[in-house]
Amino acid sequence: MTQDAGTIWLTQDAFDKLTAELDDLKGPRRTEIIEKISAARDEGDLKENSGYHAAKDEQGKQEARIRQLEDMLRRAEVGETPANDGVVEPGMVVTVQLKDFDETEKFLLGARENLDEGDKLDVYSPQSALGAAINGKSKGETVTYSAPNGKDVTVEILDAEPYRS
Repeated sequence: MTQDAGTIWLTQDAFDKLTAELDDLKGPRRTEIIEKISAARDEGDLKENSGYHAAKDEQGKQEARIRQLEDMLRRAEVGETPANDGVVEPGMVVTVQLKDFDETEKFLLGARENLDEGDKLDVYSPQSALGAAINGKSKGETVTYSAPNGKDVTVEILDAEPYRS
């Protein structure tokens, strides 16, 4: 699977959740905020109206989330959970050993939006330095890549299995 730098890999479930969130934000939630702002505006002097300022702040955050979701969904590549074949690709939980530090790290290769709520797993984008270096490689392979700080990092792929929600 090849991806350009702007692509975000999502499962169908994650895509559906984000679409539902966007629909809610653009529909009922947007109407609710407008009503709050209108009610607060009716209270009078806007300079000292904390309810008005809180509602406007909430509106700004909500509109920013709408723009973020629209962008993410526009760039999304929806795919099924990958095969459990030990090959690293988006949607896999990967365990690597950082050779220079003698430590292991376990993470999801993909987008944070694919994680279930409350899942504390780290996420690396397939476009990140580590993600690009290991994407398409197999369990047992050792890869050296250039980290953002310019240092070469060597990792061994210890495991790669599909993320199960």
